[in-house]
Formats: sequence, C-alpha cells, structure tokens
Amino acid sequence: MSRNKKPVETGIEIEHDESSLARAEGAATELAQIHGEQRQAAQQLARQIGYEGTLTVGALEDEIRFYQRRSVEAVLECGKRLLVLKELTPHGEFMSRCELLGFSDRTANRFMQAAVKTAKSANLANLAAQVKSASAFLELVTHDDDELAALEGMDAIDRMSASQLRAALRKSRQEGQRKDEALHELNAENVQLKLASKVVALTDWPAALEPVTAQIAAAGRKLAMALSELETCRITIFTSGQNLSDHERATFEAALQHVAGVYQEALERAERLLERERLTYDQTLSNFESA
Repeated sequence: MSRNKKPVETGIEIEHDESSLARAEGAATELAQIHGEQRQAAQQLARQIGYEGTLTVGALEDEIRFYQRRSVEAVLECGKRLLVLKELTPHGEFMSRCELLGFSDRTANRFMQAAVKTAKSANLANLAAQVKSASAFLELVTHDDDELAALEGMDAIDRMSASQLRAALRKSRQEGQRKDEALHELNAENVQLKLASKVVALTDWPAALEPVTAQIAAAGRKLAMALSELETCRITIFTSGQNLSDHERATFEAALQHVAGVYQEALERAERLLERERLTYDQTLSNFESA
C-alpha cells in the first residue's frame, strides 16, 4: 500500500528568496548611488584642475603610465590623473593602485600637490613651461607665489637643477629681506624728516606721505604672505595624512592635537592684533576714506 506524499511547503523558501532579492536590489542601488557620487566628484575635480581626458579607472592608469615617461609635463598630467583616480577609487584602495603604478605615497602626494598649485598659480604655470627638470619643478611647488614671481625672467632658469633653483630662491628671499629692511629704515627716516619739517601752504602732502604709504603696502603684503604660509602648512599636514593605516592614523591624529593648538594660537594672536588695529583705524583713518 503506497503512502501519501506530503506536499512540500515552499512558503518560507519563497519569502526567503524575496527577502534576499530585495536586499540584493538595495545593495545594487546603493552601489550605483556611490558610483554616481564618485563620478560626479571626479567630474567636478577634473574641471577645477583642467583635466579633459577620460574618466575611467583603466584609461587613467594607462595615461599615467604614458606620462611617467615624460618630464615636467609628466608631473602635472600624472598629478591631475592621480587626483581624479583618487576620487573614483573606493576608500582605502587608492594607495594600493599607486603602488601598482610604481608611485610611493610621498611621490603621489607631491604630484597631486603640483597639479593643484599649478592650476591656481599663474607664476608656477609660467615656470612649468620653462623648467625642464621634474625635480627642479617639484622644488618650485614648495615655495610661495611671491617668491616664484622673483624668478620670472631669470637667465638660464631652464638649465637649473633643483639645488640651483633652491639657492636662487634663497638668494632672492635674502635680497628681498635686505631691501625691505633698508626701505623700512629709509622710510622711517623720511617720515620723521617730512613730518618734523615746517608745514607751509605749498607742502606736497601726497609726496610727503608716500614713504609711509609704501610701508603700509609692504606690511599688507607681509600679512598676506604669512596667511598663505599658514594655509600651505595646513594643506601639507592633511596631504601627508591621507591613506594611512588604522595604527598610523591613530598616532597621526594624536600628533595633530599639538599642531592644532599651535595653529589656533597663531590665529588667535593674529586676530587680536588685527582687531586692535581695526578698532584704531575705525576711530582715526576711516574718517578719510573715499566715498
């Protein structure tokens, strides 16, 4: 006598399959959203740095290999592509891709910094067309825009090595400091002589006050340079701290506490001095501003 077969209950399995399908669809949607955000960020970055090439990981890696065989142009083009590649790769994978391409962490960061700074600095962009050595160009990247302006028109700059450029910049900086000091002393002497002299109806006051006006302008340039140096320090710190391991990041962030304290102290000191000078200005010279 045959036994009756029990019907197979499939309700639970169907419910399980539907749940798995829903999770898979959700994961696929989330992944597509992440990829879309990465691509949008990469497109925005490409516009900012003047990159007009392909926005795919494979093409970027092929072009990076191509530009590695060239010099200053190679540094800039590799830097642009590394920046875009970083936007397109998932978190934590960028440095492994750099290693496969033959870049150390330090070299990749220097190339990316060069691309960003050249896109912002007309002086550096002009020098990039003159300097032939990649190491010499990377030396220029570490200097302020005002220092780079002093190199414009310098003879034989295209044949200078990194050490020669460093020496030229140091000499230019020292000459500028001596010139500022001499101008400061001369201006102070001229101001005292001018203001101590007898005021007559025919005094040419614009000319008489020109020395102190030049001194004010020089002080403003020094303020801007000091703030630019602070910005460069901050960018360098966070560029160095990218793509660290969990252990390295912990020690790095611990060290940042001291750095942040020093940075905050510098800002507060500058703010106090500027606030005091602004208050004095508002009570005095601001009354003579042009309408």
